[in-house]
Amino acid sequence: MATSAPQLQNKYEDLSGVKTDADGNPYNALINACEDNPIKIQALYTTHRTTRNAQQREKFLSPDFKGLIIDPVLLRLEKPDIEPGFKDERHCLVFWARPPEHILKLAAHLQSLLLKAAPSKCLWLATNLIEPSADVVSRLPPDLWLMPLHRMHMTTLEIAHSKTADEIAGLVSKLSDIIPTLTSLPSIRRARVVKPMISYDLSAVAVSFVPAAGEKVLSPPPAQPAPKTVQHAGLLVGSVEESDRYTYHHLRRDAFDIAAGTGTPIGSRYVVPSAHITLARYLTDKDHKTPEQRQRWVQAIEDINRWLEQEVWDVEDGEFIGEWIVGQERGLDCRCGALWYGGGRTIMVGEGF
Repeated sequence: MATSAPQLQNKYEDLSGVKTDADGNPYNALINACEDNPIKIQALYTTHRTTRNAQQREKFLSPDFKGLIIDPVLLRLEKPDIEPGFKDERHCLVFWARPPEHILKLAAHLQSLLLKAAPSKCLWLATNLIEPSADVVSRLPPDLWLMPLHRMHMTTLEIAHSKTADEIAGLVSKLSDIIPTLTSLPSIRRARVVKPMISYDLSAVAVSFVPAAGEKVLSPPPAQPAPKTVQHAGLLVGSVEESDRYTYHHLRRDAFDIAAGTGTPIGSRYVVPSAHITLARYLTDKDHKTPEQRQRWVQAIEDINRWLEQEVWDVEDGEFIGEWIVGQERGLDCRCGALWYGGGRTIMVGEGF
């Protein structure tokens, strides 16, 4: 199958140092290894993403550079002349956390910085004397595909991927009773993610976060006062959990338990300690053919990460906010269909705050 090559070449392994138990809930391994301590959980998420970036840096700068990993499906969708009539038939079922407005603002800015870092884009922009903007981005030569803001998401739980539409319909039916419970889980259990950083590999670029561990809350307050107690079908009545002791990894663990409790097999591609939103994917190697181009690209990413750490992390009253509480504005989005690139259809969105 043509779509398997990028996945095989770009294995997404857990680099935190924790060995995941194949049986039972795979998210428990990291929580137990960290003794349920949010500081330790954040540290392992940090270890995973910094180690992975170091690995990818070495690949980009290696004298034996083998080239980028271009997704053949996305390439055909974006350039229909390659294979007229092509359709992505890989259907999936997921629960997504949708970023709130202030995170989308940050993501859009990061995308503009990535465009400036791409050599051919710099040349194109300079030639046309135009600054990057949403309108300009839509008219740029398609060498770097950008995830549209309205499609951005962070995968909290993947139930199944690369199935037929009928197979996914069967899973939706089996999970129907718990979908309201799972999508509204963040209305009771507030999990924060902080410290955005660009994470990258040979196929894509993302902005990644780590679970909060005592940092000052910087996100905008809820539209209405948060209730002290919440009652929702299938959820225990109790006080809203706003302590960082309940991390994003706990939320992923609980989502897994709720779904697995129906007897449905959970076929996630990976359960690594990562909380990320895809920003861009490569469509060609035009900007990364020479060692000099790749050096500039890596350096630009490192410069962006330095800017994030100095100007966004833990910064009050800054232009950008680098923290969000999962469930802000809307709960989890249960979605199915051909959604590898943010598409598909929504089955239900949970209650936000």
